Amino acid sequence: MKQLTVYCGANPGRDPAFRRAAEETGRWLARRHIRMIYGGGRTGLMGACADALLAAGGEAVGVIPSFLKTREEAHTGLTAMITVETMAERKEKMIAMGDAFLALPGGPGTLEEIAETYSLYRLGRHHKPVLVYNAAHCYDRLDSYFHAMEDNGFLSDEDRRGLHFIRSLEEAEALLRAAGFSF
Repeated sequence: MKQLTVYCGANPGRDPAFRRAAEETGRWLARRHIRMIYGGGRTGLMGACADALLAAGGEAVGVIPSFLKTREEAHTGLTAMITVETMAERKEKMIAMGDAFLALPGGPGTLEEIAETYSLYRLGRHHKPVLVYNAAHCYDRLDSYFHAMEDNGFLSDEDRRGLHFIRSLEEAEALLRAAGFSF
């Protein structure tokens, strides 16, 4: 595994555990020499994850629409920054660049990224695992919703194989190794 696309909030959220999870993820990526592909912001959980990764000697590539450079405070210390025009281009680039996907806590933008990336998996547009880090129970209700979709016949068991709700980075590593990734 060379590059992991990380989705997370441009805001920090209320629970300090969210920031700890973001920082832990940054350090985890750096220790495993995995380049992070992310939204390119300096604020919120995006910035916390990137700063922890960079401080630990890792590499981060940001993908940011030009209109968000001020609002999300484009991170100036990254390995590389790719500027695009639209949110759709941002998602497309981040999906293409990642070998797998990890969503940390976040808001509607993060939810949209999870949904689109997983939908593309279901449609066979990629075969990369989609992991949702349920730090501090942030995604309990979303996990329940996906179970409800499965229970009500909107998702098959096969479809669910590409989407994993995890509670730790050890779990993430085990799932990625089982999918054939090496660190």
